[in-house]
Amino acid sequence: MSIDRFALLLACLAALAASPAVAETVRVAKSIPFAENAEVRQKVKDECAIQTKVPAFLAEYSSSVELVDGDPGTAGRVLQIEITSVHAPGGGAFSGPKSVSVSGKLLQDGKQIGNFRASRYSGGGVFGGYKGTCAIAGRCAKAIAKDIAGWLKDPGTDSMLGDAK
Repeated sequence: MSIDRFALLLACLAALAASPAVAETVRVAKSIPFAENAEVRQKVKDECAIQTKVPAFLAEYSSSVELVDGDPGTAGRVLQIEITSVHAPGGGAFSGPKSVSVSGKLLQDGKQIGNFRASRYSGGGVFGGYKGTCAIAGRCAKAIAKDIAGWLKDPGTDSMLGDAK
């Protein structure tokens, strides 16, 4: 092998070593539960679909997330998320800011390797006065999903995400 080819081979190997590893698939339930002691008005539970919005937005923000029906099991990487609180009084933006809080655990073959708490609040943003309660809570769910997607790139223990910092 000539010196030029050897140098090219070394350069290619160095580039491969420096490139980020392919992210391992993380399974997440398509519908996440409310925590047993979650503070959420029944009307919000029935109408705002926060249980499916957070995972759906998470899958949009993270290509490593695979949404599954039902229990995602324990093999491989699994992210368990539950909704701990939704403050969303009726009346849209006129009743004040809305907030959503969740907690999550990242498991590898059943063993916890990271966890977080995340919260986001919103007054509705631009034209918030024209948005309903569920739309504003949905903005919070979307922001939380983006926070979790970022955390999945470098998960930690007892992490505080979004407005929970």
